[in-house]
Amino acid sequence: MSNADNFRTTPTKILVLGATGGTGRSIVTQALARGHDVAALVRSPEKAVGLKGATLIVGDARDETAVRQALKGRDAVISALGTPASPFREVTFLSTATRVLVGAMKAEQVSRLVCITGLGAGDSAGHGGFLFDNVIFPLLLRKVYADKNRQEAIVRDSGLDWTLVRPAILNDKSGRGAIRALTDLSSFHGGTIAREDVARFVLEQLSADTWLRSSPLITW
Repeated sequence: MSNADNFRTTPTKILVLGATGGTGRSIVTQALARGHDVAALVRSPEKAVGLKGATLIVGDARDETAVRQALKGRDAVISALGTPASPFREVTFLSTATRVLVGAMKAEQVSRLVCITGLGAGDSAGHGGFLFDNVIFPLLLRKVYADKNRQEAIVRDSGLDWTLVRPAILNDKSGRGAIRALTDLSSFHGGTIAREDVARFVLEQLSADTWLRSSPLITW
């Protein structure tokens, strides 16, 4: 389903999932500032306060009918879906929603997907630094990241034009503009990055294929 030649079409009509989260809001704000046509699938309009300028579609990301409706006329999808820490209960939201999204994108012939997961997914596990790897991850995030791993596998097997973006530990500071994107993590052991910089990097992937079918970890 490669559509790489169309990555550079501007402005892009983007669908954002997870638009009401901290990173998602920054993606929407920056995308609108760049002249993109932005739609956001949200569970409730009340949570979407502040997303002025985006077209809101109310629905659940696990509902194929809602996702297909949101995809109508779109050129690309950015998934910034997240889920709370869950020390005890199994997590399935991310993988379920991503499986629905992939099927809907194929049905609606939308090929470009940029999906945010996180430090700790796949081969980035064990590179978060001592506190993250030995305390936060095993006690709070193990079940969340098991689902992120399922999510990544679905994306990799999708046949879409995908990029998986793994941010280091997120913060709400002002963006620095200059970040590192890594796939060789042999010397990386912990880092942080502003949501603003994550949003910028993610949007840049819509007009470049540098990280097509790759899983860069991004950090300061």
